[in-house]
Amino acid sequence: MKRILALTMAVVMAVGLCACGGGSTLNMATGGTSGTYYGFSGVLANVLNEAVGDTLNINVESTGASGANIDLIDTGADQLAIVQNDVMYYAYSGTDMYDGKTPLESYSAVMSCYPEYVQIIANKSITSIADLKGKKVSVGDVGSGVEFNARQILAAYGIDIDSDIEKNNQGFADSADSLKNGTIDAAFVVAGYPTTAVSELASTYSFNILAIDQEHADALMNEYGFYTYGVIPGGTYSCVAEDVPAVAVMATIIARNDVEEDVIYTLVKGIFDNQDAITEGHAKGAELSVETAVSGIDIPFHPGAVKYFTEVGAM
Repeated sequence: MKRILALTMAVVMAVGLCACGGGSTLNMATGGTSGTYYGFSGVLANVLNEAVGDTLNINVESTGASGANIDLIDTGADQLAIVQNDVMYYAYSGTDMYDGKTPLESYSAVMSCYPEYVQIIANKSITSIADLKGKKVSVGDVGSGVEFNARQILAAYGIDIDSDIEKNNQGFADSADSLKNGTIDAAFVVAGYPTTAVSELASTYSFNILAIDQEHADALMNEYGFYTYGVIPGGTYSCVAEDVPAVAVMATIIARNDVEEDVIYTLVKGIFDNQDAITEGHAKGAELSVETAVSGIDIPFHPGAVKYFTEVGAM
């Protein structure tokens, strides 16, 4: 956290905070219209536009999610976006999926919203992550954030994603189908639970969700500042009765650095002042908290967010 605050102060000193669209109207990049990003952000925007519309108005846009959203922020097409915090970090630092590219530093973190768990689903003969060695494993689309999550988690267990498994690159729905028909043994799914593709699979196929123990979770969190640790509750999927410890990345709101400090302060304060109304519109609203809002973030916070979270004692 000290490193993050030091970086944040550098942003405060270096960035001239200016008005965007008159200081109140912000475009927010989200995701596909059937996804959680779009639905959650739409509810958040509707609630805030009614509650603090004299100060802040948010226009929600459907997009290609995290990577596309960061590009939209960087070009100035949008002023707000919701992204996975690991992809946010990769772009900011020019690492992993952004390796070899110029780091994008035009944005800063506003707050983490809710966890997107790394759900490792496997056939019933597989009971641990260590068992994945030599197996056919879907690790998400090529170059995706899911693939990098899989690479990092497997490496923590001494498994090389390129040589120790038979790697398949499939999306969530295709992974579920392949697991059911036996062409793969396991799949990585990174999303808020319950995930539709996994729930549908559970209705016709019994699988395990592989646990990450505390020791390996601590190692991952120490090496990568964007991971958090929690549980996927038993009963989330009909075939998994027990709680399953797992790491997660966070769905995180980011903003361009040139959005005024007071506008972002109003945004964050408005979210927590109106959390009940947001929760009525979308279940993920119940997962918002000032404690988790500052977790899993390894880039500078926007000065408006710093102002709010300092006031409430979260920083």
